Amino acid sequence: DDDDDVPQLSSHTLAALQEFYLEQQQREGMKTSQGFNQYSIGSIEEDWQLSQFWYSDETASCLANEAVVAAGNGGRIACVSAPSVYQKLKERDGKDFSVCILEYDRRFSVYGEEFIFYDYNHPLNLPENLLPHSFDIVVADPPYLSEECLQKTAETIKYLTKGKILLCTGAIMEEQAAKHLGVKICKFIPKHSRNLANEFRCYVNYASGLD
Repeated sequence: DDDDDVPQLSSHTLAALQEFYLEQQQREGMKTSQGFNQYSIGSIEEDWQLSQFWYSDETASCLANEAVVAAGNGGRIACVSAPSVYQKLKERDGKDFSVCILEYDRRFSVYGEEFIFYDYNHPLNLPENLLPHSFDIVVADPPYLSEECLQKTAETIKYLTKGKILLCTGAIMEEQAAKHLGVKICKFIPKHSRNLANEFRCYVNYASGLD
């Protein structure tokens, strides 16, 4: 019989596969249901190979609130490698501020014209319409805990901001953050949706609500 050579799945494997597909359909169903928001944290899953670690919902909300207050009415906010803050800002559907996201991960291009492809290795390779010192505050979270990454991201931050900077990075980067951006550590301790081995902190160069 020719069917003898056709590989057969065991009933256990088949059941597991069906369960997997069912869970996948349920996740997609939740996404397309009325309650789903395309800007929700987790709507785009973390890619650890890109050193992505999303903030907890509470932390993202706190940082988004801080950015709105610091930017002021009608202010402009830039999120550099900080997509979960961008998502939380967009959830607010605010009419009193504008925001854009500078990000290496092109999956975030689903957010349209507010998405700007950004590679920290080329810190000033930015669109011509992104004018210098045109943002009231820049929220940045460099993807790697290295001085090289921080230094290059700092070039971008200083180009974009009118003055205010909100930096999120490891506690071990305190000295380098002060050196390259003139920022000081805050009392507020950011949390991630998944626990990280490295202690994370926020740094600012203005009187903020994070102390």
